[in-house]
Formats: sequence, structure tokens, C-alpha cells
Amino acid sequence: MNPETLRILDSIARDRNIDRELLLMDLEAAMVSAARKHFNSLDTEEFGCEVDRLSGKITLWRNTPEGEREEIPLAKLGRIPAQTAKQVMIQKFREDERNSLLEEFGRRQGELVTGVGQRYEGGALIVQVDRAEGFMPRSEQIPGEQFQPGDRVRCLILDVRDSISQVKIVLSRSHPDFIRKLFEAEVPEVAEHVIEIKAMSREPGFRTKLAVASVDTKVDPVGACVGVRGSRIRNIVDELGGEKIDIVRWNESSQILISNALKPAEVEEVSLCFELGRATIIVRDDQLSLAIGRRGQNVRLAARLTGWDVDILTPPEFQRGLEILEETVRGVEGVTDEMLDRMGVLGLISVFDVEEVGEAILVNEAGMSEELAVAVVDACTERAKVVAAEQEAAKQAEAERMAAEGGDVVEGILGGGQAASPDAASEAAADDILGR
Repeated sequence: MNPETLRILDSIARDRNIDRELLLMDLEAAMVSAARKHFNSLDTEEFGCEVDRLSGKITLWRNTPEGEREEIPLAKLGRIPAQTAKQVMIQKFREDERNSLLEEFGRRQGELVTGVGQRYEGGALIVQVDRAEGFMPRSEQIPGEQFQPGDRVRCLILDVRDSISQVKIVLSRSHPDFIRKLFEAEVPEVAEHVIEIKAMSREPGFRTKLAVASVDTKVDPVGACVGVRGSRIRNIVDELGGEKIDIVRWNESSQILISNALKPAEVEEVSLCFELGRATIIVRDDQLSLAIGRRGQNVRLAARLTGWDVDILTPPEFQRGLEILEETVRGVEGVTDEMLDRMGVLGLISVFDVEEVGEAILVNEAGMSEELAVAVVDACTERAKVVAAEQEAAKQAEAERMAAEGGDVVEGILGGGQAASPDAASEAAADDILGR
């Protein structure tokens, strides 16, 4: 070994981020393996090797029974031991590189990185990140997003796993923390923790809701995240391929937070049932579809953001539920107005709620005796069955009505236009008047 070989080792250590001393120790171990192979020795302590760190000179020796060192000329080792040394060196270099990658990317877990797309393997996207290849499973990709080889890919280091042959670096673009890191990169106030992202819910590729708060009263959290003329939020939306992002103001009051989370819909009233973890939202008829969102997306994301089960009702539906509950409970002897008021404070707004919470809550919170609570729950359970049957019948009737209307339209089309249109009727009347 000469100084040129030392320079090669230095280059390997620098390019692969491996400690130079580890490589030299690996070389020494490889030479010991070659000597054991040459002499067919099983004794791990019989041979030793040392590499001079300055000159690169290799000294290989054999420990004699007398405790002396018998130096072994390297030229004495044959081709097979040399091949053994080569294989051991390669194996140990790979182990060192794997450990280096594991340590480096383990520290970077949760970090936002930019890589280069390479290829797809079984649906997983392979991305070159610095000196390593990471993979993005289909579950961590944004639905509908496709990259070509050489495309820039911005992603989150989600996990680092040590497998037998290599270090697996799991990347993600669908994880909620990816959004969080994008905001930290685009909004300095978020990176400096002046603005906190209190809660987040996301459906990758479609919509994200964030609740933000500011520790500085002079800083508007929503305005800072949006930026001047939407410049900051636009950069994030472009990175996500047009995914919609709703930024709402955080509030410690669950009622206000839920109202904010359902925007752009206007909420009339919020009724909370802490026992069931349920929030009943009352909105006007013209705001109902907006509050629910396309395929229930808006209300679903709002529920995840706030941690409440959200039910949306119109004022007539809400009032009808209250009336049925009051009528049912008042039919039980011994129930007072005060008990009804306490039930209202608990957020019990329907017979279904009373059936679900059970007797213990009515005894502890509504001031009822055990016998009265059992009677109230039994009455509400029976009435709930009737109401559920009525609702199911109403749904069935509505479905049949819509099916019938659809059938009439189809029949009119397939029947060659037999149904008289207003224009046809007018023309027939004109013919009668003119005697045609």
C-alpha cells in the first residue's frame, strides 16, 4: 500500500461520508482475514495487522506461541487470500456506508428535502436525495400526481429503516407534516414560532384545513400565512398541484373554532354535547350544501380539525328534534322543566342522544332519580325506533319519487316526444281557431 491508496481511501471517506479511521480499520481486518484464509487458521487472535496512517505501509504479522510477532510478507499471500481480502473490504465498506446513511438520515427524519425523480417501481416513486435513494410508496403520494425522470421532487423524510441489504428512506408528500414544513419554508413567522399551527386535517390532492394562532397580538396569523395578495399561500398551492388550503383562526372555544372550521359556510348556532363528543351545527337551507361540501369533504375535514363529531341540521330539522324530545320526556311522570333545561345544557337535542348517553348522565347531571332516568331512557329508546322508521320511510318515498320522475323523462324521450310541449299545445289551439 502506498500514499496513492491512502488518497483513494480519503476520497471514499469524503464522498460517502464515512470516517477515514473506520476504512483503515476495515482494511486491517480484511488483511487479517486473508492471512487466516492462507494459513487455514480458525484462531481469531493468531494474526494481526497495522496500517501506518501517514505512509500507508501495511504490516502483517503472526503471533507465535512464544509471544513474539512473526512478520508475514504480503507477497507470500496468494491469489485466493487476496480475493478474500477484497470481498471483506467491500462488505465492510458497504456496512460502514449503510451505518453512515442510517445515522445521517435518521437525524434528518421529518425534514423537508428536494430530490430528483428517477423511476417508478411497483407504484413507488424512487427519488435521488443527496447521495442516497429514497422511495415514496403509493400511499404517501398525492393522488393523480405523476413525475417524470429528472423532475424535481420536494418531499418529507418520513421514516428511515435499517434493512439487511440497505437503508430504506421513506419519503412522503401526502403526510400532514409535509404541509407544516411547507408553511415553515414559505412563512417566516411559522418557522420562528410567532405563528403556531394548532391543528390540521388533510385529504391529499383535494383539500387541507389549518387552524393557526399568533403569540404576538400585532401579527395576524391568517393574513401572514396568506401573504400579500396571496403570494405565500399561492406558492404552497402550486407545490401541491392546486390542492385547496383553508386557513382558519384558532380559538380555545370549541363553538367558535367549529364555526371557523366550517367556513366558507355561515353557521347559525353550535350545540355541543360533551358526553358524546358531538357538535350539532345549525345552518340555513342555502348554506347547507356549502357546509357539507363536495361529497361531505368540508364537514369531514372540520370534524378532524376540531376533534368533534359534527352533525349539520337546518333550523326546521333542529326544532323538530327538540320538539320530539320534549314531547317524549314530558310524557314521563316526574320530569320537571328544570330537568329539561339541564338536558338542554348537556347538549341533548334528540331522543337518539338520550338513548346513547344512558341513565348515569341523567342521574348525575340532570338531577333525576335512577328510576326516573331509566323511564326517560326507555321512553326515548322506544320513540327513537319510531322516528328512525319514519325517517327511513321518508327516504324510501323520496327515492321512489325521484326514480318515477326519472322514468317519466326517459319514457318521454324514448316515446318519440309524445308528451305535448307548451309550444305544441299553443300550435294546436291556433289550428282550431283558424279552422285548419
